[in-house]
Parts: sequence; structure tokens; C-alpha cells
Amino acid sequence: MKAHLHTSWRHIPDEARGMAAALGNFDGVHLGHAHLLHTLHTARPDLGLAVVTFEPHPRELFRPQDPPFRLTLAEERLAALSALGVRHVFQIPFDAAFSAMTAERFVTGVLDEGLGLKHVACGADFAFGHRRGGNAAFLAERAEELGIGMTTVPALADKGGPYSSTRIRRLLQDGYPERAAEELGRPWAIRGVVQHGDKRGRLLGFPTANVPLGRHLEPARGVYAVTVRLPGGQAWPGVANIGRRPTINDGQESRLEVHLLDFEGDLYGQTLSVALHTLLREERRFDGLDALKAQIAEDAATARTYLDRLAWAGA
Repeated sequence: MKAHLHTSWRHIPDEARGMAAALGNFDGVHLGHAHLLHTLHTARPDLGLAVVTFEPHPRELFRPQDPPFRLTLAEERLAALSALGVRHVFQIPFDAAFSAMTAERFVTGVLDEGLGLKHVACGADFAFGHRRGGNAAFLAERAEELGIGMTTVPALADKGGPYSSTRIRRLLQDGYPERAAEELGRPWAIRGVVQHGDKRGRLLGFPTANVPLGRHLEPARGVYAVTVRLPGGQAWPGVANIGRRPTINDGQESRLEVHLLDFEGDLYGQTLSVALHTLLREERRFDGLDALKAQIAEDAATARTYLDRLAWAGA
């Protein structure tokens, strides 16, 4: 069941108050986040499970010059949290005014008075308030005074260290979507609206849907075996290129171009979710369009074989 989304901490309906809420950015909604939510639910199974998060990510406000880095945008995050049993998502607009709010005001005004939370949970490194003036210890102290329960959850870790969004971003940038999927608990996907391109793929015999990366992290450039989820929920095998297409132009903007295997239909204007399974090859330049066309055919065949094996293994 899809979680109820609240895009303000003010005027929360009575049925959404009195929750047990996990606090954080939840970018990627990975296994570490799932561990946080499971621990919270185990501590207070009598309360509805909720999340308090922020949009945009604070880093997008404070460092707008940084390259895009998001693993999940708001809609994807909501879907992933819903799948983990979250009933309410309090998505607080993170703007300049909110960033100036003191830690004290965040606890008393937002968590207590605004949302009416009964219990909160966070990681040991959670920091909040103006200039990160509050931490888990401060939150525990003030929560106790306000009659709010508090659980500080140690990070889920393996031999490589704690699970983190940063670690998953690095795996994707290094070309390891399979390992990123293990830490996310699902394949990493880029969701976006199909835009008109230059129709070059159609001329090459492989029509593609062009999905802008937007605020998503740019993973390693190259060709991937993918699964495309259509608006109606149907999953379709495909092969995708992420990069700047060095053979046919030197465009400065990276893009995702996905060819759906054996698909016929018009996808313009529709929202697709493109899940990356494996990097088949890195981006490279070819001598001409004939060589590129031959390579695309080979890529499509390789992707088909890989995805058939994947489907068989999961059967």
C-alpha cells in the first residue's frame, strides 16, 4: 500500500499524528535504511510507521554547484519507503528559511507540536538544525523531556563498513550496478519522462526512448542491460546507453537512451523507470555509423542473453 505523503509539517490531520518516525534523507532507501525502519517498528509495533525526510536534499540547497548525486527522487523514494511498510511520509520542504531553524525549534515545533510524534529513531550520526546544531544525543535529551520515545540505531555494516548512500553512489560511478543492487535491496533505477531526441537510433534500426538524467547521479558511462517499467507496471527488457554518444556528436549533456527489445509503440511523454542490471561495455567512439550500428546489434543480443539468464535464475 502506498504511503500517505505530507509535504508540510503544518496542519497534519489527526489520523497522521502519534506515529513512530525515522528521521533522515533516505536517499536510495537502501538496506541500512530498511534496518533503521525495522528496528523502529520492532521497538514500537503498536504505532504507525512513518518517515520524516526533506526535499530537496539539503546538499542540493547548500551546494547547488555540485553535479547531480541523487539516487532516488521524491516519487521513487516514496515508492521504496511504501514497500518497506511506511504508512506516512512527512516530506519537509528544505529551503533557506527552514535551514535557519534551530535544532531546538525543529524538535519542539516540528517533531512534537507539528507532527505529534510519539517515538523517533535515527542513526548515531544524524545531525539537524541550523549549522547542524543538533545531534542524536541532543535529540534524545529533548525527546525525553517532551515525552517522546527515542531509539538510536547503530548503522548496518558489513566487512566493507556501514551501508551508506555514498558507498552506493561510488559503486554506480565505478560501473558495478550489481553490487549497488545488493546494497539497495533492488536494482537501481532512473525514473523520468521520455523526451523527443534526434531520432538517430530509429535511423540506425534501434529506436530509443530518451530519458534525461536530471537530478539523478550519472553512473559509469557505457551500455547496460536494463529492465524498463512502463506506466502500467509492465516490465520490459532493454539495452541502454548512458553518456554523450561520442561517435555521432560531442554533446556536452549526458543522457540515457534505452531501446526496448521487441517493443512497438509510442512512449513520448510517458514516465519510465529504467533499472540497471549490468554494465556490458564502457562508452567508446567508433569509426563510423556502420561500425556503431553493428556494435548496437551486438549489445542488444548480449543484453537479451543476460536478461534471459536473469529471468531464468529468478524463476
